[in-house]
Amino acid sequence: MPRRLMLDLRPLRVSPEYRRMWVGWTVAQVGQSMAAVAVGIQVYAITGSSFAVGMIGLAAFFPLVVFGLYGGSISDTHDRRQVALWSSAGLWLCSLVLVAQAWLAWDRVWLLYVVIAAESAFFAVNTPARSAIVPRLIEPSLLPAANALTTMTFSAGFMLGPLLGGLVIDAYSLTAAYAIDALLFAAAMYGLFRLPAIAPEAEAHRTGWAAVWEGLRFLSTRRNLLMTFMVDLCAMVLAQPRALFPALAATTFGGGARTVGFLAAAPAVGSVLAGLLSGWLGTVRRQGLMVVVMVCGYGASVAFFGLTDILTWALFFLALTGAADMVSAVFRSTILQVATPDELRGRLQGVFVVVVAGGPRLGDAVIGTTAGLFGEHAAIVTGGVACIAATLFFALRNRGFVRYDARDPVA
Repeated sequence: MPRRLMLDLRPLRVSPEYRRMWVGWTVAQVGQSMAAVAVGIQVYAITGSSFAVGMIGLAAFFPLVVFGLYGGSISDTHDRRQVALWSSAGLWLCSLVLVAQAWLAWDRVWLLYVVIAAESAFFAVNTPARSAIVPRLIEPSLLPAANALTTMTFSAGFMLGPLLGGLVIDAYSLTAAYAIDALLFAAAMYGLFRLPAIAPEAEAHRTGWAAVWEGLRFLSTRRNLLMTFMVDLCAMVLAQPRALFPALAATTFGGGARTVGFLAAAPAVGSVLAGLLSGWLGTVRRQGLMVVVMVCGYGASVAFFGLTDILTWALFFLALTGAADMVSAVFRSTILQVATPDELRGRLQGVFVVVVAGGPRLGDAVIGTTAGLFGEHAAIVTGGVACIAATLFFALRNRGFVRYDARDPVA
């Protein structure tokens, strides 16, 4: 296989600071995914209610939106290392609370909801800070490779964490799963602790919510940056099929919970494989065009997934959705990091967190409603086609995004 197709590891070689941060977050991501599975299992064990489990997402959503926007403004007015370090300390404290409540058998659902809400708030502050740090550690030409490494880390954690969490809980206990999460998160703390001070390059004109609105106004006037969010929403809101996996396992593919697990893991597998073969991403100049192509490819893969009743093909098409989303995410992140002035990077990364995390939750509601009216397969195919149509509509409305050149980044 040509060497240039393989995952580009140069960011890890040229920047020891980035390498420590990436390794720490990679390890921590597995633990966080384990803990997420453990919380769902514990809530269901206490209540016996799927509705109560579903409320975990609601508990996380609103803090994510509020603190995702506000947290970005904090990163633009304070030392980003300190912001990332203190918010990571908050996440670590939440992990320790989960360990303590499981060990003491408190079994209070309200406490779990409170911890999840607090974790979501700290995560929403932490992520924009970490993302805004990366362009200060890596030269622009290596940002696609760095973003590929980050995206693959997230996918690998999403794939391995639930599997390991289930095994640990089954073999030992919930307490053991939570304890492993707390232990692994120490690696993320170490990686951030070793960073130098990273203050914004320019002093912010506003602070607090005034700074948030300043960032949103800037975004509204920068069509290329705005497009990175719009096309992602086309995919995540119109063509997010995960809410229908249980129904499809029961009515189409068979196999029950194990099939649901296969369906849920398939996009992450595709994302990881695409990451391993991401060496070519650094050579792409027309990054906006590549985003449009990948989002359309995502929509097409979703539509084909909705047309098949053979599990093997279903898993294949879902893996393609993960691969397409991974490539799209790399270039959307790169455009956002490079074309945004440093003093606004935190705030726009906050918007990125809100869109990436909130879009799929809205998409669950959209496709669930459509499936209730027209059936699961019709909802999935319609969503995939709608994703392609909406993406092409926005691309035609903003042809400058299609012509976006990495050598001359224009917001």
